[in-house]
Amino acid sequence: MAKPLDEYKKRVEQYSAALKDLGKKLSLISNLRLLTALSGMGAAIYLYFRDQRQAAAIISAAALALFIGLVTVHVHVRNRKAEIGILVGINEDSIRRLTGRWREFTDTGTEFSDDGHPYTGDLDIFGQGSLFQWINTAVTFKGRKALSEWLSAPCTDDAMIASRQRAARELSRLLDFRQRFQAAALRQKESFTDPEPLFEWAEQRNELYLKRPFIWLIRILPAAAVITTAAAFAGIVHFIVPAAIVLLQTGLLAIRFLETNRILAGLGPFARSIGAYRRMLEAFEAESFEDRYLRELQGRLLSTAGKRAGDQMRELERIVDRAAVRHSQLYLVVNILLLWDYQCMAALEKWKELSGTLLRQWLAVLGELEALCSLAVLYFDHPEWTVPVIDNEETGILAAGLGHPLLPEDRVCNDLSMRGRGRVYLITGSNMSGKSTWLRTAGINLVLAYAGAPVCAREFRCSLFRIYTSMRVRDDLEKNISSFYAELLRIKRMIDAARTGEQVFFLLDEIFKGTNSRDRHTGARLLIRQLSREGAVGLVSTHDVELGDLADENENIENYHFKEYYREGQLCFDYKLHPGISNTRNAIYLMKMAGVMVPEGEDQQVRPEMD
Repeated sequence: MAKPLDEYKKRVEQYSAALKDLGKKLSLISNLRLLTALSGMGAAIYLYFRDQRQAAAIISAAALALFIGLVTVHVHVRNRKAEIGILVGINEDSIRRLTGRWREFTDTGTEFSDDGHPYTGDLDIFGQGSLFQWINTAVTFKGRKALSEWLSAPCTDDAMIASRQRAARELSRLLDFRQRFQAAALRQKESFTDPEPLFEWAEQRNELYLKRPFIWLIRILPAAAVITTAAAFAGIVHFIVPAAIVLLQTGLLAIRFLETNRILAGLGPFARSIGAYRRMLEAFEAESFEDRYLRELQGRLLSTAGKRAGDQMRELERIVDRAAVRHSQLYLVVNILLLWDYQCMAALEKWKELSGTLLRQWLAVLGELEALCSLAVLYFDHPEWTVPVIDNEETGILAAGLGHPLLPEDRVCNDLSMRGRGRVYLITGSNMSGKSTWLRTAGINLVLAYAGAPVCAREFRCSLFRIYTSMRVRDDLEKNISSFYAELLRIKRMIDAARTGEQVFFLLDEIFKGTNSRDRHTGARLLIRQLSREGAVGLVSTHDVELGDLADENENIENYHFKEYYREGQLCFDYKLHPGISNTRNAIYLMKMAGVMVPEGEDQQVRPEMD
C-alpha cells in the first residue's frame, strides 16, 4: 500500500472528483423531474380538452410514476453525495493528523478532564493539544467514552491488551471499512447524546400490549370499522354500525391516551440516532474479520431470537416512522379508524421483548469498535512505530528510540532502560533542556501501550504499572488548597499505592517547589528514598543537582541529565539524555534575555561550546 499520507491525498482527489460527478447528476435529475412534471401535466391537459380522457389518464399516471422514480433516484444520489462529502472530510482530517494540524480538531475530550486524576492532566490526555484530540475518531457517546476510559483507566489484563493490539492491527488494514463505519456515524453526528434515556425507554415494559386478547382486539376492530364503513356506503348496512365501532375505538384510545402519547412522542428525539446506529451496525455485521476478538464483538450483536442487531434496528426505525404519523394532519382520522397508537405500541412492545434489554450491549459493542478504530489509525499512520510487549516477568521498562508521540516527526528520541523494582532515575538539567518533556514521553507511551496502541519507539517492553504523576500542580481556590498541599495530596496517593504492593510508575517534576529550598531539598531526598524502598519505579526531574549523591547510597538510583550549549552566543539544546549529573545552568542567561539587569560577575555560567 502507498504511504499513509499519499493514500489519504489520493482518496481526497478521488472522492472530490466523485462529488463533482454526483453534483452534475443531481442537477440533471432535478431538470428531468421538472421536465417530466411540466410535460406530463401539459400533455394530460391537452388530451383532456381534446376529449381523449383515457389517454390523458394514462399519460398522467405514467408521468406521475416517472416523477416518483426520479424523486427516489434523486434522494439516493443526494444521500450518496452526502456520504462522499463526509469521506472527503475524513481523509482531509487524516492529512491534518499526519501533517501536525490535528490541533484544529474540535473534539478535545475536555469533558473527560479530571484535576484529581493520577496522571491525565500532567500527561495531556484530554483537552486542547491532547492525546485524545489527536487519536480520537469515535463519534458516538459510547465510542468517545470507551476511548477515554482506555486512556484514563489503563487495562491491567495483558491478554486483553494483546487482543486489542491484534484487533486494531487488523482494522488498520481495513481502511475502506473504517472510513465507511465512521462516515455512517458522522451523518448524524449531532444526534449522539448520552443514550441512557434511550436505554431506559427500551428496558421499560408494558405486558398489556403483548397479551393475545389485546392483539386480537386491535386487529379485529379496525378491520370491522373499515369493512362496515364500506358496506354502509354501499347501502348494505346502516351507518350506525360503523359509527358505533368508531365510537368504541375512540373510547379505547382515550383510556390510555396520556400513556401512549407520552411514549410515542418520546420516540422523536431518538429517531435520527437510531438510523445512524442502524447504519453502523449493518456496516460492522457485513464485514468479515480474521481476528477472534472482532468476531466475538460481532457475535454479541444478536437479539434473543437470534436476529441480527442491524435488522432489529431497522425494524425499530420503521416503528418510529409509523409513530411519526401523529404529526400528520390526517392523524386523528387514521388513529381512530385503525387504532394507530395501539398498533404502534404493540409493535414497540414486541420489539422490546426481542431486543430492548440488548440495546445497551449493542451500543457498547459499537463504542468498543470505535475505540479500536481510533487505535487502528495509529497502526496505519505510523507503521514504523512498535507494538509494545507487556512483560510481567520482570518489573520495569525497556525502550529504544523513545519519543513523544504528540511532537513533530523531527522529535529527538532517547533510550530508557529501567529493570527491577525500586529503580529511580534522577533527571537534572537547566531550564528548557527537555526534562519535563522526557517525563511525559515515558508516561504517555505507557498510556498508549496499556490502551493497546503502538508506541513511538523502535522497541518497547514494559510491565503493568499504575501510573502516578506530580507535575502541573496548581492551587484550588474553591477548596482553599495551596499548590504545596495539592502536591502533598498527589504524593500521598502514590505512596499509599506503593505500600499496598501495587507496581507503581511515578513521574515527579521539581518536587516540593512550593516551599523553601531547605525543606524542598530535605523532603525530596526522603521521598525518593521511600518510593525506591517501597519498590516504585519512576523518573524525577530536578534542578537540585545535590540530590545526585543519592545514587552513591542506593544502587537503584541513577543520574541522567540534559544539557545545553552555546553557539555564537546563542543558547541551544540537543535534547539528548546523558548519564551523570548536569554541570551547566542557564537561568541567569535567560533572565538577561528577558531584560533583567544582571551585574558584572553575576552572569558567569558554565557554557560548553559545540561546533
